[in-house]
Amino acid sequence: ALVYSTSAFSRLERVGIRHPAPLPFIGNLLFFRQGFWENHTKLIKEYGPLCGYYIGRRMYVLVSEPEMIRHILVKDFSNFTNRVTPGLVNKPISDSILCLRDQRWKDVRSLLTPAFSAAKMKEMTLLINQACDVLLSNFKVYADSGKAFDIQRSYSCFTLDVVASVAFGIHVDSQKNPEDAFVKNCKKFFEFSMLRPILILTIAFPFIMIPLARILPNKRRDELNGFFVKAVKNMITLRDCQDANERRRDFLQLMLDARSSTNYIGVEHFDIVNQADVSIQHHKPPADKALPKKEQKTLSEDEIVAQAFIFLIAGYETTTSALSFATYLLATNPECQEKLLQEVDEFSEKHVSTFIGFIQFCSLHNLPYLEMVIAETLRMYPPAFRFTRETCKNCIVMGQCIPAGAVVEIAVGHLHYNPEFWPEPEKFIPERFTVEAKLQHHPFAYLPFGAGPRSCIGMRMALLELKITLLRILQKFKFEISPETQIPLQLKSVSTLGPKNGLSVKIVPR
Repeated sequence: ALVYSTSAFSRLERVGIRHPAPLPFIGNLLFFRQGFWENHTKLIKEYGPLCGYYIGRRMYVLVSEPEMIRHILVKDFSNFTNRVTPGLVNKPISDSILCLRDQRWKDVRSLLTPAFSAAKMKEMTLLINQACDVLLSNFKVYADSGKAFDIQRSYSCFTLDVVASVAFGIHVDSQKNPEDAFVKNCKKFFEFSMLRPILILTIAFPFIMIPLARILPNKRRDELNGFFVKAVKNMITLRDCQDANERRRDFLQLMLDARSSTNYIGVEHFDIVNQADVSIQHHKPPADKALPKKEQKTLSEDEIVAQAFIFLIAGYETTTSALSFATYLLATNPECQEKLLQEVDEFSEKHVSTFIGFIQFCSLHNLPYLEMVIAETLRMYPPAFRFTRETCKNCIVMGQCIPAGAVVEIAVGHLHYNPEFWPEPEKFIPERFTVEAKLQHHPFAYLPFGAGPRSCIGMRMALLELKITLLRILQKFKFEISPETQIPLQLKSVSTLGPKNGLSVKIVPR
């Protein structure tokens, strides 16, 4: 047993990657029991900008150097195509774009890419605006009371409403109807965490525990999965019976429209982060890549269910946190908030839209300072502050050998606070993101949505939601700190980055 418990722990050393001493079976798991945000920085300070650690017997290589990150995410993409998938993932999540691997991932990403184009995002503004109406009426109650409240809770209800509306085609008001079946199941899903001891056993003995966990009955998990699968499948059946013009224009519908396609979108067009302004129209396949009729790519019903599900996982907590962080930074930097309020007022005068209160997609690019505030918020508090790629074959990246099977982890948080790229990183300075300043940045020193072909497909959707929401709130209210506001904000950082104990602020009518 001793040989098994430590045999894996010489692989990093063999290729000259420094790391803390691992414990038998669990590796460096305990090093991260307080989360990864501060501990990444601790590791890098102690062991260098390229260092490593073990979780169970798995080796991780932590990278925080922009040029090396460029090689991994873009130049050597074919060797780092897949994300690491935890062994305990089962359907529907295993069919989602987050977990799919190699060719199947390429096919599904190719089918989904058009659904996330700028033109399609335009159709989402109506749905986001509807959820904002509910959020603003809830805020009014707090503003009138003059009391501080946990705004993160309001944001999480709002974000849940948006996900339900956009990905599942279901209209809910989770603040008023916490008993709604969809709301209850979503909350259960996020509370659902495996018992710690089982997690540690799984990490230490994956070859026994993972097959066991797959076959042991888990009623709660099966009920939860069953609920979401049924919700989406019912909605698909309903949509397929409707006339095209009766169908609700949401993300679920865009996926149904994209179910099968002979359009070929190559890997080179997947990176919407670095070509965010390039809209993808119909790419005709190059002559040698034309798909024969029989190779028409399709999304199965299971895969559609899985994408809706991943929308919930990837879009719910991260957006809630981003809104909370932006609120905290505006409340604690009143001079920036004033500047933003001025821009919002000028915008509102100019674009009194025909739907009063509704914000039109086309006018949103007239808010440069709001964009800068969002970008700087995502620099200081990137919700997706770490992400991984799996190494397919042994390779050399900038002189460093990275062994096959290693998990390469990108330390986004550390990168965003590196004074070499971000002078005075602790300060909130939206001006870092003026058009001129952005030209000076190293393109791989700022990665709130990742980069390369496997970057976040939902980036446009996330930015649109943040923009509309902050704009609508600031048209009517402003944020203020109260004695209950935690300064500095304490963070939780196990899977994504978020405020540890909510966020208490006051909201004041304008």
